[in-house]
Amino acid sequence: MKEEQDFIQRLISKDTKEVAFNELLQLYKERLYWHIRHIVKSHDDADDVLQNTFIKVYRSIHNFKGDSKLYSWMYRIATNESITHINKNSKRLHLSSEEYQNKTINNLQADVYFEGDEIQIQLQKAIATLPDKQQLVFNMKYFEHLKYRDMSEILDTSEGALKASYHLAVKKIEAFLTKD
Repeated sequence: MKEEQDFIQRLISKDTKEVAFNELLQLYKERLYWHIRHIVKSHDDADDVLQNTFIKVYRSIHNFKGDSKLYSWMYRIATNESITHINKNSKRLHLSSEEYQNKTINNLQADVYFEGDEIQIQLQKAIATLPDKQQLVFNMKYFEHLKYRDMSEILDTSEGALKASYHLAVKKIEAFLTKD
């Protein structure tokens, strides 16, 4: 904890901000990219959202209160930026959030950065049928292997509610994948 407080001070200080921020980028860039990518689906969109996330972190680090871990705070920013991105694009295209997500999933096969197969496409389609909160919980637990304690901090939700949400998501996904 002391180590993180020192790092945050380096991020805030004018003398050490640039070097510390480069360290922050190296530490969290890949983890945040995949967190965002599981939400927005497209590599290009994930890159844009990741950039926006780090810009927001850079500009707002002095507002970080230390109530949570630094990475939890950044995950929350990344999650909010991802949701904002989806909402903005779906509104621009006059689509519902679910319709927009289905459109991006259908485009995944053409995405040169997508390494999945037909089973992955079906899983993504199943995930897209879930309510937004269940999608987040499922992605964070299934793909990112986050602990409920960390998810609770990021999403500001009780561990019990997250466990229930994940369980419901799994049941819905299983039902989606086994229908027909």
